[in-house]
Amino acid sequence: MFFRLNDEQSEIRDLVRKFARNEIAPHAERWDEESHFPREIFAPMAEMGLAGLLVPEQYGGSALPRLTGALIYEEIGAADMSTGVWMSVHNMVAGLINTYGSEEQRARWLPKMTAGELLGAFALSEAHAGSDAANVRCLAAREGEEYILNGTKFWVSSAGVADVYVVFARTSASGSRGISAFVIERGMAGFSIGKLERKMGLHSSPTGELIFENCRVPAAQRLGAEGEGLRIALSSLNGGRINIGAIATGVARAAFEVATRYARERMAFGRAIGAFEGVQFTLADMAMRIEAARLLVYEAGFKMDEEGEDASMYAAMAKCLATDTAMAVTTDAVQVLGGAGYVRDWPVERYMRDVKVSQIFEGTNQIQRLVIARALLGEVAAAK
Repeated sequence: MFFRLNDEQSEIRDLVRKFARNEIAPHAERWDEESHFPREIFAPMAEMGLAGLLVPEQYGGSALPRLTGALIYEEIGAADMSTGVWMSVHNMVAGLINTYGSEEQRARWLPKMTAGELLGAFALSEAHAGSDAANVRCLAAREGEEYILNGTKFWVSSAGVADVYVVFARTSASGSRGISAFVIERGMAGFSIGKLERKMGLHSSPTGELIFENCRVPAAQRLGAEGEGLRIALSSLNGGRINIGAIATGVARAAFEVATRYARERMAFGRAIGAFEGVQFTLADMAMRIEAARLLVYEAGFKMDEEGEDASMYAAMAKCLATDTAMAVTTDAVQVLGGAGYVRDWPVERYMRDVKVSQIFEGTNQIQRLVIARALLGEVAAAK
């Protein structure tokens, strides 16, 4: 399918590209070095409508289509993957509250989230519940009009800097139907931040543990019906996968641009290294892979706008191909730069470190291949 962007989409893309290049990219290296979470750019991004991409205007959101969102995330990813990741998670959480929240919940949290005052985070994973999301063990015991939460969440993006967390906990022993979702605010008694991870990349996007010790949560802060939590969690995956595919495509594009510029300027044996076929072929392969990944991300966004959850296979394809492509392209970019690519004077080593995790979160790429195969084969692929 050929995608021709309309005037509004082109204008939004160009506006975000200008902001990302001027306000994010020049600081990304320092943020990475200092493990600095750039809260200072959250409000300016919110002013552009980027903090409520899935939220209607009545709550301050912009309610943009998924395809337009993919354009936005590619531009942010090209400037700094860390920023793209925490913004994607924030928008996912705001979208969940908008979709599954009561009118009271939407009015309580969404206006401040879309204004850049409250940052959202998503807490599903545990030590024994990663790809096996139904194996949640964090407990939420009902006591009158409250739930008492006990347990630990792992690998939470924006842990410690977020203000509003959508947390999934077990409310009954009924397997995947025994999980419920809760909106937890920072500072609630019994809720604390545990270990912050020392990661290969994404240094300016903190990842860590959430610890709940007899944390009393009003029943009014349950999101959706009791037992509906896993369905709520899984409903966010298609959009999240498209977002990550778009962010990874942006990272790949940034790495390719550096490698291409370097190939024009770096001299060896009396000529630019771009004159050598080995470098030319590498750059040509990088360009083809990026274009293919981008088009698949666009198609997945388009199909999700048109078909909703029926686009799951395309979302999995887009995430898997785009992130595998980004890992290959960033690695090739380091190779084109040679020794210069391995040191921090050039950004390609950061791109490679950052993008590796895109093959892991929002469902590992092995899980994406299972999703694709089951969509193709149905019960045959699901048989044990």
